[in-house]
Amino acid sequence: MSNTTIKLPTWAKPLRDRSRYKILYGGRGGGKSYAIADQLLIDGTQEPHRILCAREYQASIKDSVHRLLADRIEHWGLGEFYDIQRDTILGRNGTAFIFRGVRHNVQSIKSMSGLTRVWVEEAQTVSEESWRILIPTVRDEGSEIWLSLNPNRKEDATSQRFIESPPNDAITIKINWDGNPYFPETLDLERQRDQARLDPSTYAHIWEGAYLENTQAQILADKIKVAEYSTEGMDGPYYGADWGFSQDPTTLVRCWVSDGNLYVDSEAYGVNIDIDRTPELFDQVDGARDHVIRADSARPETISYLQRHGYPRIIGVKKWAGSVEEGIQHLRSYRQIVIKPRCKHAIEEGRLYSYKVDRLSGDVLPTIVDAHNHIWDAVRYALEPLIRRRTDIIAEFI
Repeated sequence: MSNTTIKLPTWAKPLRDRSRYKILYGGRGGGKSYAIADQLLIDGTQEPHRILCAREYQASIKDSVHRLLADRIEHWGLGEFYDIQRDTILGRNGTAFIFRGVRHNVQSIKSMSGLTRVWVEEAQTVSEESWRILIPTVRDEGSEIWLSLNPNRKEDATSQRFIESPPNDAITIKINWDGNPYFPETLDLERQRDQARLDPSTYAHIWEGAYLENTQAQILADKIKVAEYSTEGMDGPYYGADWGFSQDPTTLVRCWVSDGNLYVDSEAYGVNIDIDRTPELFDQVDGARDHVIRADSARPETISYLQRHGYPRIIGVKKWAGSVEEGIQHLRSYRQIVIKPRCKHAIEEGRLYSYKVDRLSGDVLPTIVDAHNHIWDAVRYALEPLIRRRTDIIAEFI
């Protein structure tokens, strides 16, 4: 076989390393399957491999990665080495690619021997029962199990085994469209259309490799839209800040109000930001030095420091019993909350900002999860003058 150069993205380098498990997960367009196919084809030319290409269900060879491997062989000019047959792909040195569905080929897979590689495509659909069958089958010294998937739910068998609690001897790579150097323009147009028309949770699952969320638990699930817009003629701007501690970020947001909608168009987000670096962080948001910023009043020393270092109009917000709940009610009172695409943390937190869910019953609880709320706490502070504080009226009889 003549010399051939196969170009893989930089993030795929760990696929060359020895490891029992190699887990590639993320959203559409990341190039996970292409990278695995290319690396396995390379491995198969360097030494004989017996490679099982598996998935949970495979009614016919058309449901497998056979076509993808054949396309990559043609793309890289490896036809001199690999013989593409109807149900298998064979290498001149004895390498063989075999294709099976796990669920309906239990006995066939149990009896397989000599497997050096297993590639499980669409691994998010594989059941716990199937993993218990498949993993012990791959038992030769130095054998490896490779996974490619866009995870569904956190509680799924594959998510629990390989993302939430991955084995110690695993290489785990999350890759999305923005990490793919070959991401095509046509697909990017589809991504942008989805970002404009889908709710953030669905978009994040399809394109960012996020779990499908319990939408009943999401505080802002049905409110958020991502879009470009002009702020001309809107009320505002309103600025709000939330202070970080340890791994919690310090945040600043700018928002506007118009026609019953809330608009978030700028954010600053910094983790492990020392107090003397906070002015520099806040300068990322245009106009912040010239407007009132309403900030979490729990850190008066930080507010005082910023007042002395270029932010004289920053003030602490008033808090009262029930202010968080009433702030959330205010956010939900808007018809839509429209976020500019550049505000990535506002989009992500808007998707993850949630009520707690009972572990056993699945019931949504009235308690807010103290996470993914830093941007939205800042938005609540920014809108403090607009939030109507509930007044308790007491009747007294005389």
